[in-house]
Amino acid sequence: MTSPISLTLLPVTHDLGGFSVRRVLPQKARAMVGPFIFVDEFGPAQLDIGRDLGVRPHPHIGLATVTYLFTGAIDHRDSLGTFQTIHPGEVNLMTAGRGIVHSERSPADEMAGGAKLFGMQTWLALPDGQEDADPAFENIGCADLPTIDGGGASAKVIMGSLWGKTAPTTCHSPTIYADIVLRPGGSIPIDSEADERAVMLVEGDAALDGLPLEPYLLYLIAPGAKPKLDSIGGGRAMLLGGAAFGSERHIWWNFVGSSNARIQEAAERWNAGAFPKVPGDELEFIPIPEVPLTRGRT
Repeated sequence: MTSPISLTLLPVTHDLGGFSVRRVLPQKARAMVGPFIFVDEFGPAQLDIGRDLGVRPHPHIGLATVTYLFTGAIDHRDSLGTFQTIHPGEVNLMTAGRGIVHSERSPADEMAGGAKLFGMQTWLALPDGQEDADPAFENIGCADLPTIDGGGASAKVIMGSLWGKTAPTTCHSPTIYADIVLRPGGSIPIDSEADERAVMLVEGDAALDGLPLEPYLLYLIAPGAKPKLDSIGGGRAMLLGGAAFGSERHIWWNFVGSSNARIQEAAERWNAGAFPKVPGDELEFIPIPEVPLTRGRT
């Protein structure tokens, strides 16, 4: 029997003092899956009472960030003047284009009881011709995201078209992204014909065509395979991918670009204070790291 899994990626875990962030992209074995060039899973965790997530203002270019929560809440502010509290099941899509600055903080009411953190943050590389697009932000509420229910499973389509449903979320290149919840004994077909697809188990148990999945690993599905995702005791998994990216992308710190020159220019702009400020969060910022610009797509 041919395995539906073509590659398994182990995450690198970062302990941020009270909660863990597990990063599975990018890495040497695989830099991208469709447009996804960065994939972080964080939590589940509960911070100490009064502690703020505290991600200070920092810049991005050449990408779109997608923040999706399972539990908790995050206050997003950006240099467009956006203020948005992100809640579970919503999609926050921030398109950096030629440059944007944002911060991510814990809401005051969350901190009062110990802020909860459990979710995903992914970055999508912007395709040729869109790297210098105008920065933009959109929040898509739970009610506006299509959900498929049947076979003991429900799936929320976050981006793109899956199982005959299409999410209203902007896609800068062909993208699929879904949150799949499996009830005990439930199953769902992974029948998308996207060029590149991957699955991550984030809760409970699940298997692809009977092959058990370990939590937080990223399993790349073999091209053309149409496996069944099922669960014995119940589980939750994220499906992501899209069209194979046609041109090289480099990633360094918070920047993505088709050349290191683009990234170097953005780094110089940040050092010079030439990026816009974040209204309501102007006093702090994350300084640029003192490491060379060496990471590119492999």
